[in-house]
Parts: sequence; C-alpha cells; structure tokens
Amino acid sequence: MRTYRDVFAQQGKAALIPFFVLGDPDFDTSLEVIKTAIDAGADVLELGIPFSDPIADGPTIQRADIRALEGGMHCGKGFDLIHKIKTYRDIPIGLLMYYNLICHYGVARFFQDAAKAGVNSVLVADLSVDDAPEIVPAMEAAGLDTVFMVTPVTTAARKLRVAEHSTGFVYAVSLLGVTGSRETLSEAVEGLVTQMKAITEVPICVGFGISTPQHAASVAAAGADGVIVGSKLVGLIEANLGDKARMLSDISAFIGAMKEAL
Repeated sequence: MRTYRDVFAQQGKAALIPFFVLGDPDFDTSLEVIKTAIDAGADVLELGIPFSDPIADGPTIQRADIRALEGGMHCGKGFDLIHKIKTYRDIPIGLLMYYNLICHYGVARFFQDAAKAGVNSVLVADLSVDDAPEIVPAMEAAGLDTVFMVTPVTTAARKLRVAEHSTGFVYAVSLLGVTGSRETLSEAVEGLVTQMKAITEVPICVGFGISTPQHAASVAAAGADGVIVGSKLVGLIEANLGDKARMLSDISAFIGAMKEAL
C-alpha cells in the first residue's frame, strides 16, 4: 500500500489533497467523483464519513453530510467505498472523522477495519492532542498513521505535542473558524508552516478556506507539503446534483487548475 512517505518523498512540489464526504450524494456517484479527482491529479485523498453534527465544518460540508446520510451512508458502507477506491488506484487515504462514530462502531474495531479497507491515517476532528492516549494505541496497533491539527492560536508547547504525536502529517488549519470557501487566504499560513517545519520532519499540510488555484500556490510558496481543498469541491457536487456529467467535468477542471498552480 502506498504511504504518505512515498508520496511526499517523490513529489518535489506540494501534494494536492482533495476532500470529499463519502456517499455524497450517493454511493455510486461518490465513487465516480473520487475516481474523477484521482484521474485529474489528486495525490492524496482526505475523506469524511458523514456525521449528523460535524462541528468543525461549515454549511457546505454539513449539507453534504446530510445528503450522504439520507443516502444510507455509514461506517461499514464507507469502508466498502474506500476499498473500491483503493482497488481503482493505490492512493494514500486519510479519514477526517468525528469521535462519536468511532465510539459507536467500537474504537479498536473501527481502526482495524479502516486499515483493512486501505485507510492510511485517521484525524479525529473533535479530539485534541490532549486525547491522544485514548486513540493512538489502537491506531498504532492497526498500523495506521496519526494526524493532529494545529491552528494559528496553538501555543508553542502544544505545537510540540502535535509534532510528537503526528506520524502521517500535521494538519495546519489556516484560519480560525469552520471549513468553507473563502475569498482571501489567511495571513497566518506562512508563519504557522514555518513554525511547524522548525520542530518536525513530518509533512505539513494546510487546509480550511483554500478555494482557488491562487490560494494553493500561496500555500505551496509558504512551504506546505500538501494543500487540502474541500468545501469548494463539495460545492461543485451540490451545484450540479441534477447534471452528473457537468459535476464530473467541473471537478476535473478544478482539480486540473489546482494541480497546474502547484
């Protein structure tokens, strides 16, 4: 299975990491969307299993979660979908999750089944690095990489803890607030990337609010190893629910433009 280390060591430029909600708007379309993103140049995937109360996400991804839940998506089906993705292309996959789903499924079982499906890492958005002992042993036992978040207001001491506990990459949140497309990129990105680069050799990937090729280029210029884009792509799904061909075309074009910017 291809690892983060494989991708980041070979890139020579920032990796493009699109985010999608598994099952949005339905199982088959979701698979087509993700295959399209892979064919257009995605280097890594960040995927979410839909949850009813995604507190880190803004309205666009909240609506995607509702569509996927109404379509019957759950953890088991999510793993089935991931297995199909990995069968199509051996691309590293990170899950961005909420802890309620993992607890309900069973912590050890969840991480074991995620690894069997082909998942490389899990980021639990509503658990901080303080809660690392609650999940890291089970993740390590399953052979998964760990990912934790830093933000523009994370203290120096906590940045060190995040660096210590992250083995896949560090998720650098570019702004204060929830996910969502933004017109301008936060001025905090460069400083945050520089600070993390000084204390860890684990790749630093930046997400939240990255919405244009220009944003992607700026994040890469700031030294990020990866650029995570979610709400803009999820918005293209929402905007074309009645026209799958255009949905796939728009996603392919956007991914291509982001890749060119990088």
